[in-house]
Amino acid sequence: MLWHQKKTEEVIGEFGSSLQGLSTEEARNRLEKHGPNELTEKKKKSPFMMFLDQFKDTMILVLIAAAIISGVIGGAADTIAIIVIVVLNAVIGFVQEFRAEKAMAMLRKMAAHSALVMRDGNPVTVPAVHLVPGDVVVLEAGKIVSADLRVIESALLKVEEATLTGESLPVEKSVNPLHDEHLSIGDRKNMLYKGTIVSYGRGQGVVVATGMATELGKIATMLQDQEEVKTPLQKRLAVFGRKLALAILAICAIVFGIGILKGEPPLLMLLTAISLAVAAIPEALPAVITISLALGALIRKLPAVETLGSVTYICSDKTGTLTLNKMTVEEIYVNGNIVQAGKSDDNHASLPQTPFRDTRSILMTALAVSNDAGEDASGTAVGDPTEFALYARAKHEGFDKTILQQELPRVAEIPFDSERKRMTTFHRLPESVVVDQDLWGEGGYVSFSKGAIDELLEKSVDMATDTGLKAVDAEELRKVNERMAADGLRVLGVAMRIWQVVPDNLSPEQVEAGLTILGLVGMMDPPREEAAEAVRVCKTAGIRPVMITGDHPLTATTIAKRLGILDHDSRAVITGRELEQLSPEEFEERVENLRVYARVAPEQKLKIVKALQDKGQFVAMTGDGVNDAPALKSADIGIAMGITGTDVTKEASDMVLLDDNFATIVKAVKEGRRIFDNIRKFIKYTMTSNSGEIWTIFLAPFLGLPIPLLPIHILWINLVTDGLPGLALAAEPAEKGVMERPPRHPKESIFANTLGIHIVWVGLLMGAVCLFTQAWSLKTGHAHWQTMVFTVLCLSQMGHVLAIRSARESLFSQGIFSNKPLVGAFLVTFILQMATIYVPPLNPIFKTEPLSLQELMLTLALSSVVFLAVEIEKFIKRRRGG
Repeated sequence: MLWHQKKTEEVIGEFGSSLQGLSTEEARNRLEKHGPNELTEKKKKSPFMMFLDQFKDTMILVLIAAAIISGVIGGAADTIAIIVIVVLNAVIGFVQEFRAEKAMAMLRKMAAHSALVMRDGNPVTVPAVHLVPGDVVVLEAGKIVSADLRVIESALLKVEEATLTGESLPVEKSVNPLHDEHLSIGDRKNMLYKGTIVSYGRGQGVVVATGMATELGKIATMLQDQEEVKTPLQKRLAVFGRKLALAILAICAIVFGIGILKGEPPLLMLLTAISLAVAAIPEALPAVITISLALGALIRKLPAVETLGSVTYICSDKTGTLTLNKMTVEEIYVNGNIVQAGKSDDNHASLPQTPFRDTRSILMTALAVSNDAGEDASGTAVGDPTEFALYARAKHEGFDKTILQQELPRVAEIPFDSERKRMTTFHRLPESVVVDQDLWGEGGYVSFSKGAIDELLEKSVDMATDTGLKAVDAEELRKVNERMAADGLRVLGVAMRIWQVVPDNLSPEQVEAGLTILGLVGMMDPPREEAAEAVRVCKTAGIRPVMITGDHPLTATTIAKRLGILDHDSRAVITGRELEQLSPEEFEERVENLRVYARVAPEQKLKIVKALQDKGQFVAMTGDGVNDAPALKSADIGIAMGITGTDVTKEASDMVLLDDNFATIVKAVKEGRRIFDNIRKFIKYTMTSNSGEIWTIFLAPFLGLPIPLLPIHILWINLVTDGLPGLALAAEPAEKGVMERPPRHPKESIFANTLGIHIVWVGLLMGAVCLFTQAWSLKTGHAHWQTMVFTVLCLSQMGHVLAIRSARESLFSQGIFSNKPLVGAFLVTFILQMATIYVPPLNPIFKTEPLSLQELMLTLALSSVVFLAVEIEKFIKRRRGG
């Protein structure tokens, strides 16, 4: 029902109510019929089922199997390590899912606990859950609106609706019907919505919807209908885990079969095959991913960090994210000239100035004293954002309200109202202020009026300039006003009048007449300085920034152009009303080319996200209001504002911006790309190492060589090389040009960009070096051949991890010590490997023997082959520009 189109008496009549409200008996009957005024939740999974769900992943099941096998063959350390990793992974996943379920609880908290309503003709306080359609609710400043209401009385009633509509300024409410059927929620000036807050004035409204039928309830329904979106990494790893499990089983079966055919002892071959299976599983992968993602700041749901690297669109709210969330004076029209505030006019900024020195000083005095805003003891802004912008500008130019209001005390006022669109204050003029009597006439008082310039022009007789008063040039003032408004500025006119005494009759008709225009002031919430550079970086990185706001299209367009989001293509701008009139097919045709959405409704944000996803795009969506929560939950990565964001939004999001800054999102995208690069490096490292181990054991029988490694050797290498070095890769800094690459395609394989080829050829090389070591040692009669093969395989993996720190840059140009954790892991692994050779008590455990100096030198030289080969590969890439 479009209640905003109906007259107040029609709305009251349709609900069978009156200005006296409902009777207690009728309210009780309606409560039974409509149910309590509260948000209801769908049935949720129990915490126990949430925890069990964490063990469904193929990789986790394979790891559990590996833990059992490892325990059976005596690898207790491996079993414990794997179990710890699996449980840690499950706990983290459970905590994230459990927190996500709290979003609905936060929505319910937004509802008011009580409401003042008319019952039986008397105002009574009732629990907000007992409100019913037809109730007449009494409202005053500071009250939470407890249901959806049609305004039936308004006395300067203003409501803070930012959490629901994204509108940055309080909205003034009226009782008049609005005839446009397609008005967005933010434009329905005669409606109040559940969860918003009365910021000023008083009024009454009749309840038109309660509970889940309210706009807040519709958002709750959308929020509960959105399923969690799996990240690209989660999807890739699920496929990777299934394929890896099958490959490992096949290879182990082949190794076992060939060993038996070659006459090896069945038990030895069984243990070797099982050890190879345990070694082939990258059990440190979940831990590396968790730690890598945990290093990404501000993230609530860890897997979402990696999604940032795949993002192709960032849909950002305007207020506070792209802008400062602070109304600021941008332009001043005074003395016949337009001055860009904050630039060439700042020569005397902050120095105490003399009022009534010239036209501009009079204007600044008016902005300072005809103003109800200010600062508290801590310097925090107090009052209406528009008023504070005027106060701050005047103070910046040296007209401090706290000083001036002592010199020009306020003695009377006529408050602002929406009909007049003006306010006027009277001030006593001090003796120190000398007024040109020839110019202004005699008087001891001054009145300042400010408001819409069209309204002031009708009441003005002349205009002030530094050379004297002149006739009002209405056409010029209207042109300036229109130009400022076209630039997205909110424009106020300022006028004055000198009085001998304050009139007894303070009626607007008498007081706001015979005025002298002082000038115009244009304000806006300006863009953040760093946001323009962040937008430029986005475009370089192949990411398209999009602005979605509840603000006016002109304001949104101006900000978007100044930031570089929008060029001069008007077809890239659309309003919520225009969007509503498009069919899903028509919208999907245009969605990839749209850059600015203005005056959008909550469900439209969700529509935008879905349309982009249907076109194969990966979407990051920012938001702070309750209206943003469904879209944040549906987006590939939802980003909530840490400062202005509601608890509902934060709980529905994947990531919280602590500084509400768009530039921080871009930094997070860079961090996401770095993190994914590092996860790929770990996969490259661990899978190549596993590949080297498999080739060494798999190919030995075909070359007529005995099994080169014992099960204990395989498990030891797996333990010392996978763990610390792999985890240290998580700390690798971002590579050069990481933000000059296009986003990864969401369906791109984790082995893309020759990663799979690298794993195969380097693994083969590693195996070849080991088999060469074995064959040469056997041929030359070295009795310690197995210890040499064991050491070459272990240290080759260490050389490999150093070489793959960058896909292109040489280790030496990167700086060996630019990743100190990795250097430490390398040294610890090297020392532990040497201990298995040269610490006598460890020799029988690891079936090793001390190597001679010549054997050790040869072993170290052979272990360097893989490192040198990968460095040569990178050199060739650089030469080719690849």
